[in-house]
Amino acid sequence: MNIDKYRKDFSILKEKKIIYFDNAATSLKPRQVIEKMNYYYEKCPANIHRGIHQLSQEASVIYEETHEKLSDFFNCKPEEVILTNNSTDSLNMIMYMLYNSNYFKKGDEIITSVYEHHANIVPWQYLCQKLGLVLKFVEIKKDFTYDLADLERKITKKTKLITVAHISNTTATIAPIKKISEIAKKNNCLFVIDGSQSAPHHKIDFKKIGADFFVCTAHKMLGPTGVGVLIGKRNLLEKFSPVRFGGDMIKNVTFKKSTWNDLPYKFEAGTPNISGAFGLSAAVDYINYVGIDNILKQDKKLLEYGINEILKIDNIVCYNPLDIKKQGPILLFNLKGINCRELSTLLDQTKNIATRAGMHCAEPIISRFDKNGVTRASFYFYNTKEEIDVFISALKFINKKINL
Repeated sequence: MNIDKYRKDFSILKEKKIIYFDNAATSLKPRQVIEKMNYYYEKCPANIHRGIHQLSQEASVIYEETHEKLSDFFNCKPEEVILTNNSTDSLNMIMYMLYNSNYFKKGDEIITSVYEHHANIVPWQYLCQKLGLVLKFVEIKKDFTYDLADLERKITKKTKLITVAHISNTTATIAPIKKISEIAKKNNCLFVIDGSQSAPHHKIDFKKIGADFFVCTAHKMLGPTGVGVLIGKRNLLEKFSPVRFGGDMIKNVTFKKSTWNDLPYKFEAGTPNISGAFGLSAAVDYINYVGIDNILKQDKKLLEYGINEILKIDNIVCYNPLDIKKQGPILLFNLKGINCRELSTLLDQTKNIATRAGMHCAEPIISRFDKNGVTRASFYFYNTKEEIDVFISALKFINKKINL
């Protein structure tokens, strides 16, 4: 894989001379994505599904093509693809769908895991408080992998929903979603997958993963911010109530009542992020251009190299499975003797290395590891082993200075 060929499309790498290891937060954007968004504002800056003039028609066609590209990319039906604001928004929409549809009754249970992003905890906490539901958390094992046996212990006849991050944004744990899906189906539960960290790296086949809903976000997969994806089985999207009202989600309106539009418009109210949809369309094209399988192979090479090298450093504590078969391309760690934020700042100021430090929007699990937070380095296909070498060298230098 010719990484230099692709790195040329990310001008910030050369202009800023940055080593960007914050991909789990948001990926960089290739010029093709930026150009496609600029095309909207320069060539067809009109609202969609409203006007019959050529600008509106062109914008509408490209917007609809985004649904079609995503349906091909994730192997689902175009009408099953709903464009949202981000993964958090998508998860909130699912929560409100179920709330508005009276899916739960008092005493019902929801199961998630201890390693979830706040976006897959807080909405369910809110729902539990409103309806008197019970929220349970599946534990991780000592090696940071998902404890499937704990799920089987905690699931009961009252469990109505299981929701899990496909790949944790902290420990990078890859959930055994096929087995979780089988358990959910056996117990007649809805199954929701947060694919924010998996969609940029893995081939996702919605028809095969066994989920009822799958969510991800454009900005972690080379696309712009402000655009998310919610994929749901058609029969469920038709069954459950919408959560936002007005604009495109309306079919007919009288003074007495309104009727809802067909899918996916039933869940896409008002003027959407049109330029964002253009950018997401280009991001999908770019991932297909590189090849999702090629991306995964490169990510695993970087991860394996990073694991091997970081474990050579004294005073490093890692919070990952440390196995490329069991985790995504994330290193979650702390260096003894220095606060994680100070460490991240030093990496930035001395070697222009972008990492993240703190609670990572996952305070329940991170606070177990260190109440002050931890440091995270996350890789994507455009990163290189040479960049990891600089990163490791910087860590060794800092370690030596603070432990003299």
